[in-house]
Amino acid sequence: MAQITEKTRGEVKEVVLDFFAEECEIELNEISEDSKIIGDLDGDSLMFLELIEIFKKKFNLNIELKTIGKYAVKNPVQTIGELIDMQLLIIEHENNILDM
Repeated sequence: MAQITEKTRGEVKEVVLDFFAEECEIELNEISEDSKIIGDLDGDSLMFLELIEIFKKKFNLNIELKTIGKYAVKNPVQTIGELIDMQLLIIEHENNILDM
């Protein structure tokens, strides 16, 4: 389990915003933590999976996709901010995220 710092939060936010800007072909300054992933950015669940893989490599995470899926079903995200928060929980708790 990783300790979440302001630096970690900043890195996660930067990766998420850059990812959605590129994938959705939208200017970075048009995306905020309040942006709705589906409604505002036309994002989809495949993007979420791609992002998970990016973070698994970046933070050397040992977590199964089915664990993330189970957590996401109980704790769905709609906005960029919620996605950032969920990713931080995944980084911090890995496979123990279901125990929260």
